[in-house]
Amino acid sequence: MPLWGIRFKFYSKESVEVWKCNCSICRLNDYEHLFINHDDFKIIKGGIISEYSFSSKTAKHLFCKKCGIKSFYQPRSHPDSYSINLKCVQEPPEINNIVNFDGKNNYE
Repeated sequence: MPLWGIRFKFYSKESVEVWKCNCSICRLNDYEHLFINHDDFKIIKGGIISEYSFSSKTAKHLFCKKCGIKSFYQPRSHPDSYSINLKCVQEPPEINNIVNFDGKNNYE
């Protein structure tokens, strides 16, 4: 469950793989991507969300209107999943692998 205005729950393994992207948005926010299937994710409080898209408009960057934090979003790379920022989770699962993704040169 995140720390700010939007609260959600999700189901994952106890030990997970996360992606670290070097694009300007992820780098500036120190975003740690945990991909969770839509069926394993549920907003339980909040829901006052602002959306930002650019380039192909496929990725939906979602922000809490109360605090401005992007705790999760709909990535272009994983259309059936949300990307949850592990930095926004009070009790995150253990990280068993980090994938370094070159979003600076290979993304929208």
